[in-house]
Amino acid sequence: MADAGPRRDVAAVLFDGFELLDVFGPLELFGVLHDRFSLTLVGPAAGGVRSAQGPAALASTSYEGAPEPDIVLVPGGIGTRALVEDRSFLGWLASWAGQAPVVASVCTGSAVLASAGLLDGYRATSNKRAFASVRAQGQGVEWVPQARWVEDRNRWTSSGVAAGMDMTLALIARLYSDALASEVAARAELEWHRDPNWDPFAALNGLVDP
Repeated sequence: MADAGPRRDVAAVLFDGFELLDVFGPLELFGVLHDRFSLTLVGPAAGGVRSAQGPAALASTSYEGAPEPDIVLVPGGIGTRALVEDRSFLGWLASWAGQAPVVASVCTGSAVLASAGLLDGYRATSNKRAFASVRAQGQGVEWVPQARWVEDRNRWTSSGVAAGMDMTLALIARLYSDALASEVAARAELEWHRDPNWDPFAALNGLVDP
């Protein structure tokens, strides 16, 4: 491989009730390229953070102690319902993530970004089953109902859960090369949906005509 250059710091934001695959699907793919990405889990405090599925993940640092990241990843999960009303958290997120070179979300994580004002003036998407409630969190956002993921400048948002892995591969391709992203997908034995407009779930959930 060509010289990877400086490693990019990827920080995933944990909160009570986060969706496991939203976090660990993308981190698995970034982690294949350990010479190019370093991974950090950020939580309300250092220590265990309970997921929506039950098992806890171990945050290495608190929100307030989190270093400045190159890539912010905000997952979805049932816990986002409380976060979109948490002014203290949203203020922290807007300040901490606002200057990051890349801000990304999976599933209903885009509702959190929107509530923090981080998607104002951007195109974005989200989980199709929760699309109406997510859209209500950001009046200044151009919500895209049919998309596997949406890239708008340095904002990346994906549809539900597994779509975050396709988005991550697309981000790796944007940062490095399509060939490298394809290599990562092959190592994970993942069939990469490369078309961001591939989205059968929008019609399935009545957001567009079949």
